[in-house]
Amino acid sequence: MTAAATAVIPRTFIWRRLHSLMGLWFVLFLVEHLLTNSQAALWLGDNGRGFVDMVNAIHNLPYLEVIELTLLGVPILLHMVLGVKYLFTAKSNTGSSDGSVPHIPLRRNRAYSWQRITSWILLFCVIGHVVKFRFLNYPETIPVCKQTQYAVKVTLDDGLYTVADRLKVKLYDKQAIGCERSGLNARKAEVALLEVAEGLKNEKIDPWTGPVAQDYNVQKAMLLNSAQNYIERAAFVEALEKNHLKQGQVLALAPDFGTASLLAVRNTFKNPIYVGIYTVFVLAACFHACNGFWTFLLTWGCILKMAAQRAWVSVAAVLMAVLIFLGLAAVWGTYWMNLRY
Repeated sequence: MTAAATAVIPRTFIWRRLHSLMGLWFVLFLVEHLLTNSQAALWLGDNGRGFVDMVNAIHNLPYLEVIELTLLGVPILLHMVLGVKYLFTAKSNTGSSDGSVPHIPLRRNRAYSWQRITSWILLFCVIGHVVKFRFLNYPETIPVCKQTQYAVKVTLDDGLYTVADRLKVKLYDKQAIGCERSGLNARKAEVALLEVAEGLKNEKIDPWTGPVAQDYNVQKAMLLNSAQNYIERAAFVEALEKNHLKQGQVLALAPDFGTASLLAVRNTFKNPIYVGIYTVFVLAACFHACNGFWTFLLTWGCILKMAAQRAWVSVAAVLMAVLIFLGLAAVWGTYWMNLRY
């Protein structure tokens, strides 16, 4: 056998290629994510209907948790872990130098340096973004009258009244939740129905044929339905009371997950601090993704000629401009709409 045939591919080569592939997956996800989020601003689409529909479509996918973990969590985490490792071994050659290290301020060298700088920004911003929108501000499921609705805490402002009305969202403050509890307590007489209903359920069951046939009982139907209604209302009130509201907060109850998420985005970008943080986040993510896309093409031998490399730099720049527009449309579009309404 020849030496070429017995050569072993270095592990470093494999890990580098895997890191590059996971980076491409990040680019594809970023395109979809920003395309969806760009419609969060209420002036884009019919009251954010595009955002709501796309988020609902994703949320209603079967095995969503498995998809999130395998197609998003693992690839992005792997890219981040390998990226951190490479960050500590990478050396920039565009900064000031005492002469021992070459100082070459070429365009691609500067892009290399900014790729590493944006890596650090993304490391903290991605973690914070996931914690905020996947855990802290993730809409809570609340059963209401045999239907599922979604609740999210938001701070009250004048625009929220009209936005909630247009989106068919009901707002609950501490007083409104207290009224729901008082209304439930006023129905204490129905608690006795629960015992009666349980007694009516204890029907005889034949081990071979199942429940014994019986005639329709109007009174039994009324008792069982009333008891069921009381149980559902009690569960609804308890779910509301689990949300401890701070001063100026209300609980927004939306008819679907997408609408609740839209309100969470709107509530976030009422704060100028979050607007500034997410502006930096968007710029860093778009540059990192598009410059990484160009590097991916080079790494995998898709653009070997200098003319092709220069052409694809322009393609990557156009893609970056489009993604920046989509990302900032969500951030700043939502912010200015909050000032308007």
